[in-house]
Amino acid sequence: MSKKRSFFQRWQKQCETRDDHFDPELKSHYYKTSFDKVFQGVEDTIRKNTNMTITSTAKDRGEIAIKMSNGPKAFIVATVIQVRPFETAVDFMVSSDNLSITGLYPSLKKVVLQLYAELDKSLPFVGTKK
Repeated sequence: MSKKRSFFQRWQKQCETRDDHFDPELKSHYYKTSFDKVFQGVEDTIRKNTNMTITSTAKDRGEIAIKMSNGPKAFIVATVIQVRPFETAVDFMVSSDNLSITGLYPSLKKVVLQLYAELDKSLPFVGTKK
């Protein structure tokens, strides 16, 4: 079942992270700092990338909406959730309406992994949930 799932997954137009994801690379990342610092860190990471534009932010819900203009033209929602005092999680949902014969999922996953890599450099990364 898992081989069939990963084979057809290539043509999905959405890539999402979560705590219980079957792909260990796409599990939620946790940071040992406050909600405000993580939220600001995500905003700063997006602003550094010339390919991405923040379209809206809702700090009360911990959501940042982002539009990608190049590569896979995509829409990204970053969600910042404070789990405990000084432990904050970040999840991403990347989706695209474009079509690709070879499949969009690998390029959408690459966007998520790049965002996590940048955040891991700038924030104190704790790990993922096991």
